[in-house]
Amino acid sequence: MKKTGKQKFLKILLYVIMISYALITFYPFIWAVAASFKPLKEIVSGGMSIFGGDFTLANYEYILGRSENFPRWFMNSLIVSIIGTAINLFLNTMAGYALARINFPGRERIYWGMLAMLMVPAQVLLIPNYLIISSLGMKDTFAALILPAAINIGNIFMMRQFFLSFPKDVEEAATIDGLSRTGTFFRIVMPLAKPSISTQAVFVFMSFWNEFLKPMLYMTTPSKYTLTLGLQTFKSQNAGQRWDQIMPASIISIVPIIILYIIFNKYFLQGVRMDGEK
Repeated sequence: MKKTGKQKFLKILLYVIMISYALITFYPFIWAVAASFKPLKEIVSGGMSIFGGDFTLANYEYILGRSENFPRWFMNSLIVSIIGTAINLFLNTMAGYALARINFPGRERIYWGMLAMLMVPAQVLLIPNYLIISSLGMKDTFAALILPAAINIGNIFMMRQFFLSFPKDVEEAATIDGLSRTGTFFRIVMPLAKPSISTQAVFVFMSFWNEFLKPMLYMTTPSKYTLTLGLQTFKSQNAGQRWDQIMPASIISIVPIIILYIIFNKYFLQGVRMDGEK
């Protein structure tokens, strides 16, 4: 009985600590959402109350209607993220499958070389990438943001591990039925790899959507800015004082990530669980 009572107490204490930590972590986000519906004078008053006296939609009306740049920045980020994610999913999945299933000369060397490249910090490649992009005339274009990030070695490694445990019997049965290697990949393998592909999609989309350094280096025309760079520019131009406009813009910038996670939530959890089991 004493042991059972002690276990219950420790369990309750653990839940109290976890809930308290969750509330402390989640409170800034809730405050930001609430502040996006407040007038400027109430935001800068210094209060940390979530429920304010004046509720207004004027902040969102300005950002979505009267602001010239925000909708354009939002669409720029959406275009870059969607195209970049689609290219990544296609190339990373094909590369992972090739390294796991196809025997070709130098396969192991390529694999270990790619793993070695994972150890190279991304900052080391900034200057070489900048020089290459400038020499190819891609500076100040969306291609400068998409093409250098068209593949991700970490995701290739993840897909390779998935395909190593993928049952060969399924592919052999497809081959007996007359499917080629290409047909087997697109009609059998990829549909069954949805959990890992969805997990990859969430992380790749987030990396494109939240990227700040590359747009800052490559983009010079304000109308071509992505959302992260545009918001930083807007904040700098207004000396960080228009929080009534910055807050709703920041909240809107989170919406695509939330929608993507909701759509792929089922497959995302399956992918994480399957990777853990492997």
